[in-house]
Amino acid sequence: AMNTMQPVFWRELTAIVNDLQRSGNARALVISSTGKHFTAGMALDVFSSGSVQMDETSAVGRANMVPLLQDMQATFNALEALRMPVIAAIHGGCIGGGVDMVCACDIRLASADAFFSIQEINIGMVADVGTLQRLPKLIPEGIVHELAYTGRRLPAQRALAVGLVNEVFVSQQEMLQAALAMAAEIAQKPPVAIWGSKQAIHYARDHSTHDALQQMAWLQSGIWQSRVFKASVPPVELPITTKS
Repeated sequence: AMNTMQPVFWRELTAIVNDLQRSGNARALVISSTGKHFTAGMALDVFSSGSVQMDETSAVGRANMVPLLQDMQATFNALEALRMPVIAAIHGGCIGGGVDMVCACDIRLASADAFFSIQEINIGMVADVGTLQRLPKLIPEGIVHELAYTGRRLPAQRALAVGLVNEVFVSQQEMLQAALAMAAEIAQKPPVAIWGSKQAIHYARDHSTHDALQQMAWLQSGIWQSRVFKASVPPVELPITTKS
């Protein structure tokens, strides 16, 4: 139903991301969807299925929410920490948990009909799987407040203007082609250098410039590969001079 995030979604996405992280068989990941919307957000039966049952009438019952939320947060944390860049190709509605997910991606592309909504406020909840922690680092805080308090839709063109998405395309097909082309371009680069760049960007986002520069020196010393560097730098052709 409009790509809602059912319990099976969380299990399968976690397994897929962990497999990609361990295997190293891919160099870029594109997340897209079919149907009218990218995702309508979290399915309500997530909170009533499985071994964790929440009962708000007791402290123990309310405490059961913590491991459930932490498991879902861990899924998007793993997506953010994936060794390869993650590109979200978004069409239609990206609602509720969808915003949590795409905020954990490295690059976001959108079709012209895309929109984003922090839907949780409309059902009496607080967004709790990453939106309120990651979105303020992607767009101006005032706009985050607006979206979080009102539940309003952020249309694709405004999302582009505030920096949430990298580019907006006329159609979903055109957007997906661009996402795959970008992934192919990334896949041609040395994977260790891509991983190092991702590590450096994320570290700099969460630390001071001084600490990030220090981390960069350690990171570069750990991933430096002279063989790759020499193979990537074209030979310099020196001019030939002759004596008259």
